[in-house]
Order: sequence, then structure tokens, then C-alpha cells
Amino acid sequence: MACLDPLPLTPFLWSQAVLLRSVLAYVALAAALLALLPGAEMLGAAAVALVVMLGWQDMRKVPRAVFIVAILALVFALGRDPALIGQAAANMSRLAGLVLAVMLLSSVLGRSGDLRRISASLFSGKPATRYLSLAFGTALVSIPLNFGSVAVVGSLVAERIRSRGDSPETRNATRAVLRGFGSSPAFSPLSISVVLTLTLLPGLGIFSLLALAIPFSVALILAGLVWRVPEPTQTDVAAEQTAGWASWTRFGGLILAICAGVFVFTHSYSLSYAHSVTLSCMAAVIAARLLSWLQRQNPPLVNMGNVSNELAIVGGSAFIGAVISGAVLGQVSGSPEWPLWAWALLAASVPWTYFVAGLLGVNPIVVGTLVGGILGAVWPSEAVLGLGIGMVTGWSVTAFGTPFAANALIMERLTGYPARDASLRWSLALSFSGLAVAGLLAAVTTTLLL
Repeated sequence: MACLDPLPLTPFLWSQAVLLRSVLAYVALAAALLALLPGAEMLGAAAVALVVMLGWQDMRKVPRAVFIVAILALVFALGRDPALIGQAAANMSRLAGLVLAVMLLSSVLGRSGDLRRISASLFSGKPATRYLSLAFGTALVSIPLNFGSVAVVGSLVAERIRSRGDSPETRNATRAVLRGFGSSPAFSPLSISVVLTLTLLPGLGIFSLLALAIPFSVALILAGLVWRVPEPTQTDVAAEQTAGWASWTRFGGLILAICAGVFVFTHSYSLSYAHSVTLSCMAAVIAARLLSWLQRQNPPLVNMGNVSNELAIVGGSAFIGAVISGAVLGQVSGSPEWPLWAWALLAASVPWTYFVAGLLGVNPIVVGTLVGGILGAVWPSEAVLGLGIGMVTGWSVTAFGTPFAANALIMERLTGYPARDASLRWSLALSFSGLAVAGLLAAVTTTLLL
């Protein structure tokens, strides 16, 4: 069977393959930006598929499995209703473009001196203050940086471990970074969780969702104060490393500008939420590039040749979700006539579904696709907020409480703390508490709206 294995590429051919994938990724991004043009979404979906297939040899098992299921969904749609393919390709192109735009924004901001100073200053203060600074700081940085926030702030924790060794301070700092990032899937308007939820539940409004999600995220971080280990007080951040008001103002202004752009594109131009986020993020990237040129700098273009895993999961899941949703809608007329308690119980189970699947290594994007695609098609429209809040809060707890989440693996690589300890064991009580509150919130919201 060894003869069936793919032939290894020479260094030259490998570099050319990476370059081709990078070019196709930029094509997919351009197609997502120009989604209003005829054929752009189909072009974007095709470019995403080519990036995935060209990077197949280097991909992990889960992204491969997701993309294979997406191909099966395509075959199903061709046989059942080819009209499903258009909407599925549109979802695939939009969400893939969103991921690429956020990755570009993360790369651009990663070179910012303001960001380095902000990250370093988060280590100052007493233990409780330091924990909250790291948690809320990581949550704030994660709005534009996504996973990049874990790498940026986590690298500071890693440096502490290298210079001073393992300590209660570094363990609590690791908890804070993971929990801070974990809160972002619930409250960040730029997160893939919020965008996917709004895409699969078109009747759900962003402001009503965030009105419930933001208090939940804040309470989750504050509750994390209970589950720490005692540590001595240290305030040893050098003055030149700390961020002043100017750094915080510039960074906060950037986040507000991106969010304002999303609001304008969504409400003034009636663009989809995913398309609006992509446009706003790219506006920030282009502005940063123009500023660099004015300063007589010319940073290299970001290489997008190694994004096959991300595009397979996000693009494949978006395609699967659209096909499932369309197929379910074609079989039902209105919502099932279930009793009120059944809808409430179903809403309460959504966050736990995310967490259990996460413990089994299933990506939250896949879970969200199935939950949103199936339940979103039959959920009572007047109570869709209950389903939406269950989805984003369940995603949030799964992001910091399961060992297979990407941020947990990044922190394991940086700090050396096993993901099963840092994410699962150290935060298990917080995870169960968060899931209980999330389930109750989803159930009560559903009950009140029905």
C-alpha cells in the first residue's frame, strides 16, 4: 500500500505549491469582498476548494473529514435540489473571506508597538487585578486578533516561565488568557461564532444577541476569580513597557472603527453580517498598509499559503450548514407543535452539546453548523434569540474548557502546560458553572419569547 502514498514534494515544488495556495486564498478573499458581483461567490467557493485540495497532503484529520462531508453534501444537493448549491457556495465564500480578512488583520496588528506595550502592561498589579487585566485584556485584544490574541499575550506568559520557571503566577496567567479568549466567541461582533450564528439564524439581530452575551461574558470572567491558586503580590513591569493612554486610545479606537464599519455596512447598505465584517477588517488592513507607505515602510504581503486547515473547516462547515438548513426547510412547513417545556429543554441542551462535542475533539464550527442548520430551520422565529444565545455561550465555554480547542493547543505550545490540565482540569468547575448558567439563560429566553 506504500505505493499509494503521495509522492513527497521537492523544496522547490513545495514552495511553488504554497505560493499557488496563497494566490488562490487572495482570490477567495477578493471574491468575498466583491460578493455583490455576479458569479463572485461561486468563484470564491471554487478558490477555497482549490486551496483545500492543493494543501490536502499537509492537512490534519478533522479538516479533511469536514471537507469530505462537504463534498458529500454537494453530491446530495446535486441529486436532491441543485438550487441549494448557490446559497451553500455563498455561505462558504463569505465565511472563508471573513476568516482570511481576520487573519490578515491579526498579522498587521501583530507588528504594532502599541499592542506589545498593552500586552506587557497587563502583568502589573496585585494577583486579582493581574488576573482580571490579563483576562479582560485578552478578551479585548481578541476582538480584532482572534487566535492571535492568545499568541500575543501567551508569549508573555511563556517568557515568564522561561525566565522564572513554573509558578502560581504563570498558572493563573494561563487561566486568565484562556478564559479571556474563551469569552470572545460570545460577545465579539467579529468572532466566527457570532457571524456563523447570525448567518444560520437570519432572523436574529446582533444587538439583541450581544445584549445577553456581553453580561454573560463579563460574569464568566469575574467568576474565574474563584478558581485560581494563591500567589504572591508582584508588580514588576518596567515603566517603559507599560501602555499609556495613547496606546489604549489608538487600539480602542481601531476596534470601535471596525465595529462602526460593520454597523454601517449592515444597516445602511443591507449587506450580510459576514460580508460587513470582512469589508471592515480589510478597510483596517488597507489603512495600515497606506500608513506604512507614508512612513516609508513596505512590510511584505502576508503569505496565505498555509490556511488550508482553516478554510476546510470554516468553508466546509458553512457549505454543510446551508445544505442541511435548505434540506430541512424543504421538508417542514412552520415550527413543530411542541409544548413550551420541550423548546426550553432543547434550548438548555445546546451549550452542553457544544461542550461534550468539544471534549470529543469536534470543532465548534462543525457543531454550530449542525445545530444552527437543523434547529434554526424549525425554531420558532419569535424565540430565535434563545437558540442564538445558547449557541454563542456554549461555544464560549467550549473554547476555554476543552483541551482540543485551538487556543488551548497554542498555550500548550507556548507554556508547556498540557492542554488537558490548563483547559479542562483547571477550569472544569468554571466550565460546568458556565454551562449551567448558559443553559438556563437559553431556556428562560426561549420561554419568555414564546
